[in-house]
Amino acid sequence: MISVNNLTLSFGGFDLFKGISFQLNDNEHVGLVGKNGAGKTTLLRLIAGELQPTKGNISLPSDIRLGYLPQQMKLASGKTVIEETRKAFAETIQIKNYINHISEQISHRTDYESKEYLELINKLTELNDRYAILEGDSADARAEQTLLGLGFKRADFSRQTTEFSGGWRMRIELAKILLQNPQVLLLDEPTNHLDIESIQWLEDYLKDFQGALLLISHDRAFLDNVTQRTIEISLGNVYDYRVPYSQYVELRRERREQQLAAYRNQQKLIEDTQEFIDRFRYKATKAVQVQSRIKMLERMDIIEVDEEDSATLNIRFPEAPRSGDVVIEAKEVSKSFGNKHVFSDVHFTIERGQKVAFVGRNGEGKTTMSRIIVGELPYDGHLKIGHNVTIGYFAQNQDELLDGSLTVLETIDHVAVGDIRTRMRDILGAFLFRGEDVDKRVSVLSGGERNRLAMAKLMLQPYNLLVLDEPTNHLDMRSKDVLKNALQAFNGTLILVSHDRDFLNGLVDKIYEFTDGKVKEHLGGIYDFLQRKKLQNLKELERKQVEQKAKNSTSTNSEQKIQWEERKELDRQIRKLESQVEKLEKEIAMLESTIAETDTKLSNPTTHGIDLSDKDFFKKYESHKTELMEKMEQWENLLAQVEELKTKRNKTN
Repeated sequence: MISVNNLTLSFGGFDLFKGISFQLNDNEHVGLVGKNGAGKTTLLRLIAGELQPTKGNISLPSDIRLGYLPQQMKLASGKTVIEETRKAFAETIQIKNYINHISEQISHRTDYESKEYLELINKLTELNDRYAILEGDSADARAEQTLLGLGFKRADFSRQTTEFSGGWRMRIELAKILLQNPQVLLLDEPTNHLDIESIQWLEDYLKDFQGALLLISHDRAFLDNVTQRTIEISLGNVYDYRVPYSQYVELRRERREQQLAAYRNQQKLIEDTQEFIDRFRYKATKAVQVQSRIKMLERMDIIEVDEEDSATLNIRFPEAPRSGDVVIEAKEVSKSFGNKHVFSDVHFTIERGQKVAFVGRNGEGKTTMSRIIVGELPYDGHLKIGHNVTIGYFAQNQDELLDGSLTVLETIDHVAVGDIRTRMRDILGAFLFRGEDVDKRVSVLSGGERNRLAMAKLMLQPYNLLVLDEPTNHLDMRSKDVLKNALQAFNGTLILVSHDRDFLNGLVDKIYEFTDGKVKEHLGGIYDFLQRKKLQNLKELERKQVEQKAKNSTSTNSEQKIQWEERKELDRQIRKLESQVEKLEKEIAMLESTIAETDTKLSNPTTHGIDLSDKDFFKKYESHKTELMEKMEQWENLLAQVEELKTKRNKTN
């Protein structure tokens, strides 16, 4: 469908791409990855026709329907949300008007046998067929469904687009792109402005999307769930992996290890060969061998190892001073901004050492509650901060709150006091600000650099409660992993506002859901919450369908439909888990076979040529046994989950 052929793009004397080639085929869903600045966005712009390559070309059918969502775009104004969204149906509306026009003509004609009449009939048939293909009769319903899925409420449909933030207006543009039924989707960070529920809706949509998809995202879970192939851009080259992101990471590590091994072997060969040449260059008896080795070196293809940015965040939060057992206690907390009601009658208690997440749709009050906790906003009700609690706050727009006129070092210097002043450069170094970087003005820093600087400020005082509002915005995957590890090791209390499921997974053990002006507590991790939420949504969907057909159906039938949907979802989960069990059983069998083979060798090491002083051999042996134990434990846990789900399913029968 799309073919990138020997493409080179140069800026001055720098080649961003060096003769890259790959194909994007029908129905393929591909993740485009690489560190910031590698050229991911530029490649999408080339495919979309916004840029032209220096050399090479991009081949695609002339009549292809291509939908491109950039990170930044010009947003339209002057219309309501639904009116702007209906622009996606420009062709459908034009065809409908033409159908009406021809129908009007035909209704006034009586020359049924004439050539002109037959041409009108044929044209009307063609237009009706095209209108049916475009699903014209369901256009408004699809527009509403898409807007609702992306987080809008029906009351929003009649509001002017200018009343919404840039993030919400970006959702309208995304809705228009999806509704145009493109054959190819080019999406550049589509989840940046979405909450968890909207991300899940988009994820489900893209899973079922019957077209080609090229996706840039820093959301690991989103990439894993939506794509089956990963293309990495690194140092002007592309590397193609026919696997989702998580598997790509492992394969990439293996590829680099193989490259390094081959590189070392070749360098050793070159060194030995050069030593032979230097030693015997002037000996007549060795002249033939010397010339042979010189020619060998000249013909040798030198192995290049991919450069790798070894710089990484090295974060460790200071030891948290001990606080009281109860860190925050909220009773009947309410908040409104003028006539806009945010939430009311909120009750919750957060205890020392707990790590919790605030989740929910945008605009439901997560950031507002965070600001109430840190004392930035007034409220109604009672909120008590516990004994000896010191709060470190990372605001969602923290990067915008920094003084752009200051340098990186001055930013830290203005807030550092006492002994910590002697460690300022060490702290900045841990956040990748090294050497001349500390003298950069904040105004020239990227979004990711500003976020890292804002996070560095939190290191200047040993807080025992961290309130972090979207701390992973602008961070790449590696930086997010390091921050997550640091927060897992943090021995204080954590409140985290985030829509990144992979980041939250394994980090928090309690979820507070902000929805419809209320706050609901959910015990367990983020995927436990999302699974329960999905089942609840199925029930709610079925309930609404039953209400619409109440006159023609009984409550008994409605309940049966709800139970059927529940059983259907449970069956899907059971099949998925059983597939994982089957895969684990195969892996366990292979490990057991490998360990048994090693045991046989160890029973008679001399016969099998085993060197008992070979540490790597025994290290690998122990690694296999450890892996076997871990997989056995996973296998047992999966079986327990299967049994639990089967019990639930039986109860719905």
